[in-house]
Amino acid sequence: MTTDSPTPDTGADLLPIATTARTRAALRTLIRPDRGLALTGIGILVAATAVGLLVQPLLGRIVDIVADGRPAGDLTLPVVLLVAVAVVQGLTTTLGLTRIARLGETVLARLRERFVERALNLPADRLERAGAGDLTARVTGDVARVAEAVRSALPEMARSVLAIVLTLGALALLDVRFLLAALLAVPVQLLTARWYVRRALTLYADQRVANGAQQQQLLETIGGAVTVRGHRLEEQHTERSAGRSRKAVDLTMRSVNLVLGFYGRLHIAEYIGLAAVLIAGFWLVRDGAVSIGTATAAALYFHSLFGPVNAALVLLDDAQSAAAGLARLVGVTDLAEQPEATAAPGEKHVPGEKHAPGDKHVPLKKDLPHQRTAPEAAAAVTAHAVSHAYGPGRPVLHEVSLTLEPGEHVALVGTSGAGKSTLARIVAGVQQPTAGTVTAPAGGKDPSVVLVTQEVHVFTGTLAEDLRLARPDATDADLRAALSTVHALDWAEALPDGLGTVVGEGGHRLDPARAQQLALARLVLADPVLAVLDEATAEAGSAGARVLERSAEAALAGRTALVVAHRLTQAVAADRVVVLEAGRVVESGPHDELRDADGPYAALWRAWSGSRTAAPHP
Repeated sequence: MTTDSPTPDTGADLLPIATTARTRAALRTLIRPDRGLALTGIGILVAATAVGLLVQPLLGRIVDIVADGRPAGDLTLPVVLLVAVAVVQGLTTTLGLTRIARLGETVLARLRERFVERALNLPADRLERAGAGDLTARVTGDVARVAEAVRSALPEMARSVLAIVLTLGALALLDVRFLLAALLAVPVQLLTARWYVRRALTLYADQRVANGAQQQQLLETIGGAVTVRGHRLEEQHTERSAGRSRKAVDLTMRSVNLVLGFYGRLHIAEYIGLAAVLIAGFWLVRDGAVSIGTATAAALYFHSLFGPVNAALVLLDDAQSAAAGLARLVGVTDLAEQPEATAAPGEKHVPGEKHAPGDKHVPLKKDLPHQRTAPEAAAAVTAHAVSHAYGPGRPVLHEVSLTLEPGEHVALVGTSGAGKSTLARIVAGVQQPTAGTVTAPAGGKDPSVVLVTQEVHVFTGTLAEDLRLARPDATDADLRAALSTVHALDWAEALPDGLGTVVGEGGHRLDPARAQQLALARLVLADPVLAVLDEATAEAGSAGARVLERSAEAALAGRTALVVAHRLTQAVAADRVVVLEAGRVVESGPHDELRDADGPYAALWRAWSGSRTAAPHP
């Protein structure tokens, strides 16, 4: 179960945050595969702590020997035992903490993998509504906070809790009255913990949200710097950034004051408990109920509780902060796992979908929402009555139906805002429609659909590693063949180290045209049945447009393709042109037929060809 986390001051529909119960359940699920490691680690720590509890009685024994005026030789045995206790406790503590740390790192790695997997499968429109800042804050700040807690807080908390429980038991063995005296500190400690927890969880959750809003504002301001300067909005954006930064700082200072108050209350509890144990020892020794050594051991036991009790309570700070971060991470994993509608096994139902009698639903391919196994005789892609809206009152597509025959190349054209990119992403399966159905092929290939957009990312690493993201088992010959197909082999081999040249951030920088050719080469290596190009040649500029169009045509050869045409030369080369206008299909047919029909496409063609000389199709 998750709760939404809106931020009124940003207007963003942030990703949800899991409830406390759901977060605990998710944590149990993450730990379950390593229960043996957890039990072994805790068992070793119990043994280490129990051995360590022998120190105080041995010191008390030394005090009794001195107080009774016994020979110095009587001190040999307790001193030797103290050394043995130190060695054994050190070794067992190290072994136990190592196992607990290994458990924590394993669980953390599992959490990270699950978070990344789920985040990558989130619908694109959901991420857009939340904003990049929210997801960035979770994948950086929240993961880091949970990791810090796992690496430091978890082992220390385990050891501290064991030390507290076993030390209180040792006090009871000395004399139950020592235990009762020590317990006088507990009410103050419990009230302190309750006072802190009630304030901390909400405060840290608000702090995480504020940090996400701050990052979102910075991303928007920096990413749109050209527009901000062009419209002279620098002052407004600076004030927004400053306002959100002030809110984040204010929440941080509130958390600092909360921690200071927490520490102050803990010190009061320490003084109360120690005073009570010393007074109890005085009366018991005076009455002859215990020896001086026993009273000394009791005082040392309580004093030794200062460290673990304070550590356990102070670690509530890390625990609450980590819990807030974990709840935000679990919220994302749960969001991706939630089914979009009730469906029978092997079927996919889209909200708002209407089925005619005799409609057949084909099984979903695991984890690939729109990649379905269709009969060989069926169309390569069928979109039926697809509608989509990015929010109430913001429709983008209206009951669009589209069929792509096997091997057919279809160009989507239309004015800006017509819904071309939205339809392309829905067909590619990276975005869910609000209503309607999409059936795409599997064709024995994996993946069966590949989307290439104008926003291409060059991953840091060698050129060969970047290409192998599409097919990890590809040989160097395969990589060269793919590059050759998209007319990129010459410049790739001319790089300083050829396919071994480091590209991406910190490496050899590729211009937009070459980065796009790299993406097209990955498409060739992936060898999908259906390729969707969303203005994949738009970033090259006029100089590289012809080259990229040739590269794209070569990459699409032999496969079904849907191309969002940035330039109408791509529409000329297509088998069929589909014209979108205000989210509806208004025309469909071959280029020549639509150009001569004097409809919307003809108007687009006249406007486009009138402002430039259309490049002939090679």
